Amino acid sequence: MIRNVVLVHGGFVDGSGWLGVHRLLTADGFTVKIVQNPTLSLEGDAAATRFVLDGLDGPAVLVGHSYGGAVISEAGTHDAVAALVYVAAFAPDKGESVNTLIADPPPGAPVPPILPPRDGFLFLDRDKFHASFAADLPEDEAAFLADSQVPWGVGALAGMVTEPAWRHKPSWYLVATADRMIPPPAQRAMATRAGAVTAEAIGSHAIYASQPGAVADLIRQAATSR
Repeated sequence: MIRNVVLVHGGFVDGSGWLGVHRLLTADGFTVKIVQNPTLSLEGDAAATRFVLDGLDGPAVLVGHSYGGAVISEAGTHDAVAALVYVAAFAPDKGESVNTLIADPPPGAPVPPILPPRDGFLFLDRDKFHASFAADLPEDEAAFLADSQVPWGVGALAGMVTEPAWRHKPSWYLVATADRMIPPPAQRAMATRAGAVTAEAIGSHAIYASQPGAVADLIRQAATSR
């Protein structure tokens, strides 16, 4: 059984949203580390993830939410990574980026309220943050996330994966069925392409925070797969 778990956050937020998942897994005896991505470039975020992986004493389950899925796809070829878990996440193939994956949304899909870039960084419209990103979180918690947004560099959005780890490591995927940032059909398609064991839960894009039990359950499955 794998005893190490490394959690990687996505764009606009930091690692504090993993608190509920951290509590559940550490109570089960897992060693849990959380990467704080600079979110300036995919290369830099992958390096930050590898830095955490380098400090582990054994194999790990590497988990990514949203843009963090691109990060684990790039960094997950690290020797310490035994399994990958995508949580409402992008899973780019070689030469793909988050930018290419969102370039052609299906008709009728919700459009994330991303504001025009400011000095090379992206933010979500604060007034639309709750409905689009975190509809199943209490209003005050969603307001906190909106007010504490981490600037997401356009370079990170455009960073292309060089060799996707999901082509080499067993993968799991949690689809958030009420996601208004990454359409659930797109999540299912990426999960299928990656050959991932797929689970679904009713939740917003912030499912990693709003449904920590569902997320922890899938991580446990990945951890007990060997």
